[in-house]
Amino acid sequence: MKIRINERAATTEDGLTLGAVAERHKPGADVLILNGFPTTPNTILHDGDELFLIKRGEIPTEDELEGLMAARHTPGVHTRLKQAVVGIAGVGGLGSAVAVALARVGVGRLVISDFDVVEPSNLNRQQYFTDQIGRYKVDALVENLHRINPYVTVQAHCTLLTPENIPVLFSECSIVVEAFDRADMKAMLVNRVLDAMPQSCIVAASGMAGYGVNNSIVTRTVSKRLFLVGDSVSEARPGSGLMAPRVGIAAHHQANQVVRIILGEEQ
Repeated sequence: MKIRINERAATTEDGLTLGAVAERHKPGADVLILNGFPTTPNTILHDGDELFLIKRGEIPTEDELEGLMAARHTPGVHTRLKQAVVGIAGVGGLGSAVAVALARVGVGRLVISDFDVVEPSNLNRQQYFTDQIGRYKVDALVENLHRINPYVTVQAHCTLLTPENIPVLFSECSIVVEAFDRADMKAMLVNRVLDAMPQSCIVAASGMAGYGVNNSIVTRTVSKRLFLVGDSVSEARPGSGLMAPRVGIAAHHQANQVVRIILGEEQ
């Protein structure tokens, strides 16, 4: 009979139990998933069944993880994501969440830049942990991304971005994500990428503070190479701070726009 094991086709004899197949294909597997549900080892298999055999605490090989991700995205989509190089300027509330989303979907290479350290106040919205307080954000984020996807390549620059180093640090990036807090830094990055990196798109953000209406955060096409996420009015100020839910909405707008550009769906 024909079955699938961890998203790969396999052929086996009729009447075998799930436990017998697990022992043959992944000895020591202690989580047995049959057609989407945890199942006991003595369950009889049938033609067309789909199995996931998992050993708790074991990191899948690169080939195994690639196969599982490709099955989720379809192989053509996953291949294009894996080949992409994306830059993220600033890895605070926006940038760290964008990086996590892109690592999860399988973007092959991320170039991140920030000069700041993790502070206690960052933990209300940024993708860091209490035991990382005081560490450089880029170093902590590399560690976190590799826990999510050990096979994503992350190039980290612990430096202040300037008009001079932006085209150098992000030279191989077809897309740059703007994830700064300050308006002057946002404008500087956008203008520099548009002027000095003619083959690159930029996905910027403006307006996501507070706890306002969810759907006021949108993605706008400003030009063929510039996309702007946010409501363009919700500035961080006393009484309207940056909070995880709305910052997360904006960050995932940015991440999804990156995916759309990679896949040729930028409009």
